[in-house]
Amino acid sequence: MSNLIMEEYLYYIKDEKGLTASTLEAYTRDMEQFIQYLDNNNISDLTKVNKTIIITYLLYLQKTGKASSTISRNLASIRCFYQYLLNNDLIKEDPTLNLRSPKPEKKIPSILTKEEVNHLLSQPNTDNFKGVRDKAMLELLYATGIRVSEIVALDLDNLDLNLGYLYLKNSEDNERVVPLGSVALKYLLDYINNYRQQVLKDENQKAVFLNFSGGRLTRQGFWKIIRKYAKESKIDKNITPHTLRHSFAVHLLQNGADIKTVQKMLGHSDISTTQMYYFATDNEELMDVYKKTHPRA
Repeated sequence: MSNLIMEEYLYYIKDEKGLTASTLEAYTRDMEQFIQYLDNNNISDLTKVNKTIIITYLLYLQKTGKASSTISRNLASIRCFYQYLLNNDLIKEDPTLNLRSPKPEKKIPSILTKEEVNHLLSQPNTDNFKGVRDKAMLELLYATGIRVSEIVALDLDNLDLNLGYLYLKNSEDNERVVPLGSVALKYLLDYINNYRQQVLKDENQKAVFLNFSGGRLTRQGFWKIIRKYAKESKIDKNITPHTLRHSFAVHLLQNGADIKTVQKMLGHSDISTTQMYYFATDNEELMDVYKKTHPRA
C-alpha cells in the first residue's frame, strides 16, 4: 500500500507539480529517509502517521546535527506528501498542519580584529583623489557601521561636519543620528574640502562620494573598492563592506558600549538582531583569554 502511494506521489510531483530536477531529487531523498525512519520504528503505514511522529522525526534530525535549513526542507517535503494524501482523500487530516519550521541559526558574523581593521584602512594611498576618497569611505564605514546602501546614498545634507554627526532616514522616514568620530571626520573633511571638487561637474550634485565622472558612486563600485584593498591587505579573511559594519558593532560591545546604543546606531528595529554580536564578542574574548592562559596555546 505504502509503496504504491509513494509511486503515485512521485509521479504526481514529477509530471504535474512542475518541480525542478534538483527539488524533485531533494523531495524524493527526504521522503526515502523519512520512510526509513518509520521502518526503523516499526511504522509501516504512511497514512497512519500523526503529528507526534513527525515532530519526533524532526527532533531526531536535530539531534543528529542536521542544519535548520535541512530540517525545514524535510518538513516541506513531508508536508507536500501529506497534502497530496489529503487532497486525494487518502487521509482525513494533514498531520503537518500548524507545524512550523525551525528558525535558522543566527550565524556569528565574520569580523576583523582591531589590528586587521587598522591594516585594511591603511591601504589607500592618500595623495590623490581616489585614495583620499577611498580612505574617507573606509574610515566612515568603520566609524559609523552604516550599510553599503547608506554610504553610497549619502548626501552632503546628511552630514553635520561642525558637530561631527551623520543623519540618516529609513524607509519609514525615521531619523537616526550616528557620531562620525574624530578620525573619520578628519579624512572626510580632507576629501570634501580638497578633493571632491576635482571631479565635480554639476554644482547641484549632492552625493558625498563621487566617481571619476562626477556622478554618485554606485554600490557595485564600492564593492570593487573593498575587494581591491582586501586583496592588497593580504588579510586571510573574506572581507566585504558588511565586515566593517560587523567589526564596528563587536568592537563597541567589547569596549563596554550598551547594546541599545549599538542597536540605535546600526538602525536595527529588533534588538535580537543586534544581540548576535554578543556571540562574536564572547568568542573573541574567550580566544584572547585562552591564548594568554593556556600553556599549549
